[in-house]
Amino acid sequence: CVLCGRTDDCPEKYGEKRTYVEYNLTVHYYCLLMSSGIWQRGEEDEGVDGFLITDIRKEVKRAAKLKCNICKKKGASIGCVAPKCKRSYHFPCGFQRECIFQFMEDFRSYCWEHRPVQEFTDKEPRGASQCTICLDLVEHLPVYTVLKSPCCKNAWFHRECLQYQALSAGIFFFRCTVCNNKDKFQKEMLRMGIHIPEKDASWELEENAYQDLLHCYQHCDVRRCLCKKGRDYNEPDSKWEIKRCQYCGSRGTHLACSSMKSWEQNWECMECRSIFAKSGKYSKRKKQALATSEKTNGTTGLVEEPPPKSPRQSSGSPRNFLLQSPKIMCQNLSPCSHLELPASNRVTMSLSPVMSDRNWSLSLRHKHLRKKRREVCNILKELKAQVKTKTTRLNINAENIWSSALKGFRQRIFNPTNTIEVNFSNCKNISKTNTSAASKHHFFQLLMLHLQNSSLFEGSSGKNLSLDFQALKENLYFEAGKMIAVSLVHGGPSPGFFSKTLFKCLVYGPENVKPALEDVADVDVAQTIKAIKYANNLSSLQSTLQDCCEFLAAAGCLRPVTALCDKNMLVNDILIYHVIKRITLPLESFRQGLKTLGVLEKMQMHPDVFSSILCYKPERLSAETVCDLFTIHSSSDVNKVEGADFWMGYLQDVESGESVVTLEDILLFVTGSCYVPSIGFDPEPTIKFLHIRYPIGNRLLNCLELPITKTYQQFKNIMELTIRNTLRVERE
Repeated sequence: CVLCGRTDDCPEKYGEKRTYVEYNLTVHYYCLLMSSGIWQRGEEDEGVDGFLITDIRKEVKRAAKLKCNICKKKGASIGCVAPKCKRSYHFPCGFQRECIFQFMEDFRSYCWEHRPVQEFTDKEPRGASQCTICLDLVEHLPVYTVLKSPCCKNAWFHRECLQYQALSAGIFFFRCTVCNNKDKFQKEMLRMGIHIPEKDASWELEENAYQDLLHCYQHCDVRRCLCKKGRDYNEPDSKWEIKRCQYCGSRGTHLACSSMKSWEQNWECMECRSIFAKSGKYSKRKKQALATSEKTNGTTGLVEEPPPKSPRQSSGSPRNFLLQSPKIMCQNLSPCSHLELPASNRVTMSLSPVMSDRNWSLSLRHKHLRKKRREVCNILKELKAQVKTKTTRLNINAENIWSSALKGFRQRIFNPTNTIEVNFSNCKNISKTNTSAASKHHFFQLLMLHLQNSSLFEGSSGKNLSLDFQALKENLYFEAGKMIAVSLVHGGPSPGFFSKTLFKCLVYGPENVKPALEDVADVDVAQTIKAIKYANNLSSLQSTLQDCCEFLAAAGCLRPVTALCDKNMLVNDILIYHVIKRITLPLESFRQGLKTLGVLEKMQMHPDVFSSILCYKPERLSAETVCDLFTIHSSSDVNKVEGADFWMGYLQDVESGESVVTLEDILLFVTGSCYVPSIGFDPEPTIKFLHIRYPIGNRLLNCLELPITKTYQQFKNIMELTIRNTLRVERE
């Protein structure tokens, strides 16, 4: 190592030892981090993690003049930060001499004489207790090798055990092993020199560690299987596709073997059906539906006597069908490792067993839109790859959102490829506890709402561009397009207010678009066009044209009319002028703004999918939407508690109005956003069931930590109390 001069390769003590052949350089990571005369002046991908090579060589030269107070050799690059203390030392020497190195903020170092210590009161119990990590005894002494928990009175640890635990768990999972406290515990451990790396836990990074858990049941268990190719045959999107029990997921049937016309129908195995029959909690309609769901042409499609279910399957609770959802995984499975199951392995969860034809049609439309929006989400994620870690801060006044946003987007240092951070000022309604992501979500929501109601657009629901000469002079149409493009890529809401005519002009070009009467926002112009369109004889048509000759002349549509049929071409020309030609300059400026980050190009490549977020309002949150949004991480004993089904039951209560909170409140509690961004959440929302008293919404990780309770009512009461009070305090 060019800084300490040692050849030791011990990542736990000195950090990773890295060699850069092109620079003829070898360095311990901790030696570099803790050196007193060097700072990260470059980007993360420059030099050595942001430390420029020239700076490293300068630091080596500086340290060569300093003698280590421990080994007496030159090259001591680390100095004690205590006032008037002039001790210098190498990192390995300081480590052996029990110096404290704080891996946070300014990366300070303290020598053995000035290092921070933990306070021990006379009331502290003496003697020894068990280290809750290694389970060996640890003496209650104020020494370097022993640390006590700041949140638990009787929790003591070996320093070495804590350091190994921190390196393994990383910043997201390192917490007190007794009370599970994270913030207070991490703060104290960092102060006392424990290095907590900013990485995911080691067990989350193991590839395919839980591949077996993703296996889905594929076998027809109906007593009389009609498939000639056998009970294990499965052909997706056909009558021989295997449908699993909607509750336990561990029994299956071919669609044809149970007379099921489509995949959307629900099916229950005999064992789950018997459980429901004994529970007596369902209406006669549901019982009748369950009793007739497997009848085939007068012959009952009975299920074979099932062998004993595997230990993972639970049959104790009517709600436990949720535990078989493909979104419920082992606690240690990372969100990014969740695989979307193929059609042959999917599990459908129905929230409404009885659906009318109208609702069915509406459901199909929503399903189609959801599919398109998922495709948009993937496209936007591709565009987000351009965004760098370098940040640009926008100072926003929520009471004057447009002016402050315009000022931020026009500042010289603004770059749409930088990560955007939003800081709200002079606004009482913005919680100071919001994370950067939450503030950004709220900013884009306010900005899109302002644009929708601004003078740049006209119309009621589906809006077209208006003609505002002052806005054109100030280049506001370009800025509006730029803001919408940046919002889509950086996690803002879908605008949802474009008219189909405006969208087609942007995608296909105005020359290829035929506007409709509904696109005319001006009431007087609309009345004039209607009078021409619905004139029933030539004389009334000519009279109407005489009354509006000035308007027709301005539109370039004044011409002699000799037949009643001429009105159709005239109406078409007026519409083209008023809706398209009149706003040619605003449209072109708006198009240029939408080219930011390549959004317009993607719109032109995928018009069908982008229309789902630009021309349609975002789908209202439902229990099913929120359920699908979260990936449930369950511990091995989750099937012994009623956690996942309590969560789903609570969502249904909230959706039906049987709760004091809304689905938007739940989303806001967890993510800091009351809407689902077009690009989705990053990271993806997750749920963990833990032995805690109250639910915790971690907006940094979009993680909802839920308590395990004995009854549903306890779960509901705790959720109501926590979410309502948390949001109320934030608003106050």
